[in-house]
Amino acid sequence: MIERRQRRKRLNVLVGGLAALGCAGTLACGPTYFEIPMETPIQPKLDVSAFQRVLVAGFVAGGTEEVDANQETVRLLRSQLRSKSSLRVIDSDVMPLAEIAQNQSKVAADLDPSPVRVTTTAGPGAAQNPPDARGAQTLPMPIKDEKDMEPYERLFANTAYWKQIGEEFQNPLIVTGTVLFMERSTSNMVTTQNERLDAFGRRQVNQQREFVDRKGYVLRPKFVFIDGRTGAQMHQETHREEVLYTAQQNMPALSSYFELMDRLVPNFLSALSTQKIRGTRVLLK
Repeated sequence: MIERRQRRKRLNVLVGGLAALGCAGTLACGPTYFEIPMETPIQPKLDVSAFQRVLVAGFVAGGTEEVDANQETVRLLRSQLRSKSSLRVIDSDVMPLAEIAQNQSKVAADLDPSPVRVTTTAGPGAAQNPPDARGAQTLPMPIKDEKDMEPYERLFANTAYWKQIGEEFQNPLIVTGTVLFMERSTSNMVTTQNERLDAFGRRQVNQQREFVDRKGYVLRPKFVFIDGRTGAQMHQETHREEVLYTAQQNMPALSSYFELMDRLVPNFLSALSTQKIRGTRVLLK
């Protein structure tokens, strides 16, 4: 009887030890999981099935003169559409839309028989945009900010003009709009951390608040999509991005322009073609 009890006790101890070993192994290894790459398609904002060709015509550009935003934007968007859109990109000269808008404004003034009232206001604006010989107020040139850009918006409502452009290029989808690439300066209060070692070799961190001057650029494009068959607007969207640098960073304006456009191009493409958002999903085993 005593021997049977001792044998049962040794068996219980053995089973308990094996169970504890199994638990320890499970905790040490942890759960097994797999990361599965996934792509989520996003449908385009516009139905472009009726078009086989796309014309990136040009942009009314303003802001800093360090970058020709009209030329650079047309080149970049054409390049992106060639690789990421099913539409055939039309190669043509970049349209100087600011000059075209100026000419249209003068023609409209010539055709308007009503007298033009000219209001002169003292200040920088009066010297930059004087009335012409007929007394009609010309469009702001150069374009420095959003206020200067507003009068040019009438160009995109000229359906007869855009229909004529569409007939010239066999009725494509027309991409145009405005681009402002402006310098920006700011001074903000920031917190910096200074590390030092005390007399006992211990690390000490001191926080200090100070004003820091930063300079950079703001990019504000408006993309206008026009039906080349009718000259009517189909869709438009406005974006804004900015980047700021410290005084120690010397970033060329053109590099900043491309940095900001890299952020905006996916939004532009999502209006015309199906885009895919890549991610991962974790599955536990």
